[in-house]
Amino acid sequence: MGKTITEKILTTHIIEGKPEKGKEVGIHIDQTLTQDATGTMAYLQFEAMNVPKVKTELSVSYVDHNTVQIGFENADDHRYLQSVAAKYGIVYSRAGNGICHQVHLERFGKPGKTLLGSDSHTPTGGGIGMIAIGAGGLDVAVAMAGGPFYLTYPKIIKINLTGKLRPWVAAKDVILKVLEIFSTKGNVGCVFEYGGEGVKTLSVPDRATITNMGAECGVTTSVFPSDDITRQFLKAQGREKDWVALLPDDDAVYDRIVDINLSELQPLAATPHSPGNVKKIRDIEGLPVDQVCIGSCTNSSYTDMMTVANILKDKKVHPNVSFVVAPGSKQVLENITHDGGLAHLLSAGARIAESACGFCIGNSQSPKSGAVSLRTSNRNFLGRSGTKDAQVYLVSPETAAAAVITGKITDPRDLENIGIIYPKMTMPKKFYIDDGMFILPPKDSSKIKIERGPNIGEPPKNTPMPENITAEVTIKVGDEITTDHIIPAGAKMKYRSNVPKYSEFLFEVVDPKFYERAKKIKESGLHNVIVAGVSYGQGSSREHAALCPMYMGVKVVIAKSMERIHKANLINFGIIPLTFVNKDDYTTIDQGDHLEIPGVRTLLSGTGTTMNVKNKTKGKEFTATFDLSERDKHIILAGGSLNYIK
Repeated sequence: MGKTITEKILTTHIIEGKPEKGKEVGIHIDQTLTQDATGTMAYLQFEAMNVPKVKTELSVSYVDHNTVQIGFENADDHRYLQSVAAKYGIVYSRAGNGICHQVHLERFGKPGKTLLGSDSHTPTGGGIGMIAIGAGGLDVAVAMAGGPFYLTYPKIIKINLTGKLRPWVAAKDVILKVLEIFSTKGNVGCVFEYGGEGVKTLSVPDRATITNMGAECGVTTSVFPSDDITRQFLKAQGREKDWVALLPDDDAVYDRIVDINLSELQPLAATPHSPGNVKKIRDIEGLPVDQVCIGSCTNSSYTDMMTVANILKDKKVHPNVSFVVAPGSKQVLENITHDGGLAHLLSAGARIAESACGFCIGNSQSPKSGAVSLRTSNRNFLGRSGTKDAQVYLVSPETAAAAVITGKITDPRDLENIGIIYPKMTMPKKFYIDDGMFILPPKDSSKIKIERGPNIGEPPKNTPMPENITAEVTIKVGDEITTDHIIPAGAKMKYRSNVPKYSEFLFEVVDPKFYERAKKIKESGLHNVIVAGVSYGQGSSREHAALCPMYMGVKVVIAKSMERIHKANLINFGIIPLTFVNKDDYTTIDQGDHLEIPGVRTLLSGTGTTMNVKNKTKGKEFTATFDLSERDKHIILAGGSLNYIK
């Protein structure tokens, strides 16, 4: 039996376990990346492991999230990150060099390698033929220390692409179609592997857009073949030596095959407030638009920027539209400048933002009250833009550019009615390259002193799991609660290395009183419990969505289902992830109910997979189940991964 691309990479990297679907394996990680919002805590955890140098082939620390420096906290963290990188053998990418996923694709990604990143959109690297996986910062710290990364050996879904995209239809529309088919839930433990004749019609930036936003489906990762298109991209980056061919065997077997005819696709949008709420632009056209933001790790490549620039050549931004452009990297900005694209954007009336995550995470360019904002980013969760009542739509650069001109949601194909011809862009044969914003670690780091500002604290410690849990339901939430709901992105991420302070903002979008309630419960000697619906923990890999609840005394999360990265983060911080055996039991629990789970340590030490939960308030009892490896159980019993490692 032949192998898929996924199998070819994973099987050569397995160091623990066997490649059996649904079973846990530990894989060797070749490369890691962090960004500053998650990286500070990841490196604090790495320091706690007392490892003198990183043991990966390459580790890169990017500064791309909190580049807006209001107050000392972000600048202090960046200084800490730079000194840690120098001390431990990590490449440091300075603020202004660009978004981690765009830059890593350009300068470091290698087909056939494994990449683990403390950001959920690390699968961008799949566009270049990597197995690139997003994870919590603690998992990345372990990988940097030479430890394996554990995952469930995945089911592999082939997305068979045929045909060719028509003018005005883009890679963003491909992944929105995938989201329409698969939704944002129910895909845990799967990998999307793209194949078919349509693949050769897509550039590496196209492929990266698709693998980037595949994260919204909840899959482990997505991957494209490494073919001649990949080779051409690496050659243009001066890295042809990094190319290897990587194709599936002709007789490779997949768990499922889904066909998508690129020729039949049309412009799409993800409507508020989920990437899975996909509609045709034709069905929502005419809605007045207040803001257009083009950029993010999904759509900020050279070809994206030049496409928009040429659509807007000799045009002006509509008077009712605030128009912001954020190139994905310094390289993109320099190349569009050399090729005239920046002049077209400026002439049209664009506001040029820093090459950073910015508007995507809500720490800049928040729209006005009640605004309709069109964005080329990957998430439109409630309040993520920084304006809670804003209506955010996720669209392609082409659809975004059409709204810049017309002031309303417009099918970009209609631009031809006003004389605009689709400017199909191709990549340059050779990019202008300047790696001056990378700081390489010195050969001798013995005299490097790590710099710590007053906002940087030690990782909070947890206690071992008690034998019995006596708790109060601190909050009960519904379906599809994201990590943004649990702990905010945006400006408040400046407290990422100050867990006591950051914890004050837990669930503030859902229930601003959560923190005070959790604090009182913890002080009373009870444990805190979170009860949730379907697909709990969607979105960002932000481990603070587990770390801060742990700090506040949460010992258990009981949900109808939960997403992969968040579940792993809960385990890493000693919180038991339980799911209802009978989902109807969810309706019997209310906030404030007192729960008891007796014999927890005994149950986790045994061979069973269920726990009986007593609702003392209601006088009822229900059964919850846990899907944990033996290693997971030992970690939870120890009170988290740091305790377990020590």
